[in-house]
Amino acid sequence: MSDHSNLHLLIGGEKVSGGGRDMIEVIDPATAEVLGSLPTATTDDLDTALANADKGFHAWRKESADKRAAVLTKAGQLLRERAKDIGTLLTREQGKPIKEAIGEVIYCAMLFEFYAGECKRTYGRELVRPTGQSARVIYVPVGPVAGFAAWNFPAINVARKIGGAIAAGCSVIVKPSEETPAAGIALVQALLDAGVPGDVCQVVFGVPDEVSRHLLASPIIRKVTFTGSTAVGKHLTKLAADDMKVTTMELGGHAPIMVFKDSDVDTVLDTMVGAAYRNAGQVCVSPTRFLVEQDLFPAFRDGFVERAKAITVGNGFDDATRMGPMANDRGPEGLAKKIANAKDKGAKVDAGGERIGNQGFFFEPTVLSEVPTDADIMNEEPFGPIALINPMANADAIIEEANRLPYGLAAYAWTNDPKLRSRLAADVEAGMLAINGANVSAVDAPFGGVKWSGHGQEDGAEGVMHCMVPKTIHES
Repeated sequence: MSDHSNLHLLIGGEKVSGGGRDMIEVIDPATAEVLGSLPTATTDDLDTALANADKGFHAWRKESADKRAAVLTKAGQLLRERAKDIGTLLTREQGKPIKEAIGEVIYCAMLFEFYAGECKRTYGRELVRPTGQSARVIYVPVGPVAGFAAWNFPAINVARKIGGAIAAGCSVIVKPSEETPAAGIALVQALLDAGVPGDVCQVVFGVPDEVSRHLLASPIIRKVTFTGSTAVGKHLTKLAADDMKVTTMELGGHAPIMVFKDSDVDTVLDTMVGAAYRNAGQVCVSPTRFLVEQDLFPAFRDGFVERAKAITVGNGFDDATRMGPMANDRGPEGLAKKIANAKDKGAKVDAGGERIGNQGFFFEPTVLSEVPTDADIMNEEPFGPIALINPMANADAIIEEANRLPYGLAAYAWTNDPKLRSRLAADVEAGMLAINGANVSAVDAPFGGVKWSGHGQEDGAEGVMHCMVPKTIHES
């Protein structure tokens, strides 16, 4: 188990710390105090990790599906046993309420357990051929994987980078965020304790651009998987293209919530307000743009504001807390700038809009309404505790606005009209669509987006298959 006084790299199964390496401070977002110091990988460390990954891959790909399934199942069991301890680390370094943090660790356990079953379901197929000939398609592991995880979900993002790869027979080098390292280290340690060889799953840290450039420059790495901003995702995709590496990119979003006139306002609000402020809005699938048919708009806005003002903001370890701080100092500063720009454009601030106190990175649950589409916040992912509520003329206008942006990760819709639900399923440009609900994530369902929100999927059978490549075998 890791804590913030014992932060380290995991290279070849060995804990590596200090030794003249540069150190990065890890900050508590609730207090802005230093939790610990994180060692960064040297060039030699990265080269060692690459050599280990190459060696580990050639051995791990030959292990039976039963062996891979057994270690993933065991890792899931260990995560369940350690969920409270890892959740505590996660809340301390990221800020979210402790119940949400523990739930995040349990999701990781469920994901590993699901992937354990998928180890035996990487089916190929036999093609029809004349007697004396055969052709079949099999799936083989793509090779060593480099994974880069974001800070908003320090456990889930790491689990998604490593679980599918290990199930497929790949080795993986993962770089959790330097701002939230302990939960990621603890997650990988559970895999090692469950029997994953030390050269199959390794953890490095450092200056993100330097680490990514070094790993992606190596021909050993055959796949790159990343969760983070669209800008960084485009940069990594370009680097990967130089060596024709496979990529999975889980990037930004700006999710529309389409509320049609046949919806029950209270039901929608009771479900979606909590979703909007979950993890202080620092969620790639966070519902951000509420597009409400005109007849419902006044009641919807007023009910949303009432509920937003009632949310208790505080330290994630306090039982009453429903929303913790933002995870770093960039969050409140960036959100304040977007709110100021929206106000200048004519948006109305109906709730919140200000930083809370002068300790930590707390921000008020915020509601803006009647926000012009040329405001920055209507075009750039807010990634903070804010909801944008606009009246819309009709269903056509709602769908047009939902699809206006280049993002296409998650979308949400509320209607009881079967014909309209069918139209939404066909016409809304998103990798995931929730109709009459707020959940777009499940361990057995693919998670990913379209357009600027990325490509490739994690979770579900796709999370394993995207770490494999087809091979066709012709025999005569």
